[in-house]
Amino acid sequence: MSDAQSTGSNAASEVRPIRLRDALRQARIEAADRTGVVVDLRDAEVARLEILNEALDPLFAQVPEQVDLFDRGISQGETPRLWIDVVAHVVMGRDKRIYRFVQDTRFGRIVLAESRDVAAVVKAVTDYVARRMVEREHALVATPIAEPAMVPEKPRRRGFWMFVLGVVVGALALFGFALFASLRDF
Repeated sequence: MSDAQSTGSNAASEVRPIRLRDALRQARIEAADRTGVVVDLRDAEVARLEILNEALDPLFAQVPEQVDLFDRGISQGETPRLWIDVVAHVVMGRDKRIYRFVQDTRFGRIVLAESRDVAAVVKAVTDYVARRMVEREHALVATPIAEPAMVPEKPRRRGFWMFVLGVVVGALALFGFALFASLRDF
């Protein structure tokens, strides 16, 4: 019987549950290992984006100083991005080796280029920068800035009198509404 008891106690010690403190320690170690892998992947993404950023230096050196459309920089959030301007950026693809050049539009995000090759992405960014600069030129030509001295005197006077007329009509309408509301209470 004593042999059976000792065998039973050995089995009970082997089946004994792990203490919560030990389980928490093990879970923390596993989480730290996963976090380390995620941090390593993020660092690799940032390193690849920095390589692309350096490859874009000659392009942005050619952009005239008065053109302030572009604000290039790497943001290091949950998903690192190389921003070209406020609506376009480069992000790494799912396998972390493919560069994905995307633009946010009012209809959603569109992919402008996708490649493993830095030169192909540099060409796509170059084309995008050129298109944006042409759009800027067209916008500046289409809407010339009028100085107040260039506006003829007659339209300015007409605008002033239209404003005065609007104020008078609005005041009369409010007075009439108040009078109507007070008569309705009787």
